[in-house]
Amino acid sequence: MRIKIRSALLCFALVLGLAGCGKEAADDEANAGPARALSKNSSILDEALSENGENRNTVGISLPSQSSEKWIHAAAIMNTYLKEEGFQAQTEFAEDDAKQQIRQLEELAESKVKCLIVAPVPSADLTEALEKAKENKIPVISYDRLVMDTDAVDYYAGFDNLEAGHQIGKYILEEKELKDAKAGKDAAVYTIEFFAGDPQDYSAKMVHQGILEVLQPYLDAGRLVCKSGRVKFEDAAILYESQDTAEMNCEALLDANYLDGHLDIACTSADALAYGVRTALENKGYTKGKDWPLITGQDAELAAVENIEDGYQAMSVFRDPQALARQCAQMAVDCMKGEKAETNEQKQYKNGTKAVPAYLCETAAVDKKNYREVLLDSGYYTKAQLP
Repeated sequence: MRIKIRSALLCFALVLGLAGCGKEAADDEANAGPARALSKNSSILDEALSENGENRNTVGISLPSQSSEKWIHAAAIMNTYLKEEGFQAQTEFAEDDAKQQIRQLEELAESKVKCLIVAPVPSADLTEALEKAKENKIPVISYDRLVMDTDAVDYYAGFDNLEAGHQIGKYILEEKELKDAKAGKDAAVYTIEFFAGDPQDYSAKMVHQGILEVLQPYLDAGRLVCKSGRVKFEDAAILYESQDTAEMNCEALLDANYLDGHLDIACTSADALAYGVRTALENKGYTKGKDWPLITGQDAELAAVENIEDGYQAMSVFRDPQALARQCAQMAVDCMKGEKAETNEQKQYKNGTKAVPAYLCETAAVDKKNYREVLLDSGYYTKAQLP
């Protein structure tokens, strides 16, 4: 079983093709979920330059790549929101190339956009590029992923990753009915393996921290047993949250630790990782409805929702991309107006240089019992999209 991002480039082509549809069409698009939340996404430098060469009323948006629908949808939603508020956006995709993102940020800073929104490519050292933004007094908002090791970041817009980890951990406890960490000698014991997000992603580290805050007492008491010993974030992290790497890692640990036993729980912190784990389990002879482990996830992608409906994945944490993109765009609008952006967390997100003031959007655990209600109420998916 192999799940890949589908139609990403087609979506981006639609973004470009819908330019000039007018505000009424933009309103329809913004309220119709990811399938239609698309808007103009091209350079507007020439039309927005002021007499002194500054990029007036323009937000520069730097995103990792067009290979993920996640970033395409974010760009579309932010472009639409900013346009409705009377501002423009210039969006750049780095195609997961750190050097390219640095060049793009330097160009945006030199063009003197009035605000920068940055979701960093993993491993990218953006310190020097953002220093130019600081010199030009351009506010910087770190989006979804925290930009590390620079004091040039003014705000962070993301999800409550610690709570997302708590939701994954609590779901495991509830489904396995682990009410007490220390129970009698006849208490049930379950094997568990962890598959965490990118080792260079601070948000992934926070999710894993939240998971362990819930599950560590049960690991210590022996109610949960991780045979591979891969419990710490640095041991369980999967580079780039790669589906293929998760598959290979899962097969390797099954061969090394479970030839004479059974894996009960695969605690993955991203849907892409869950896909890879599913493939590895199938390759090793695990069968749905017979000896299939409980598999967690995060992002509530359509493929994950299908897996939940079909019984291959137990749950996922829904992080509403529309809510985050709109919140980030509003923070940019506040900065453009010379106002302080709204935040609800001041101390948690430390990037190695400072504690970055943050606005954290809520997350929600979804499984077969509630995914339709939660996802449809959010407006992110339509009935026709869900299984």
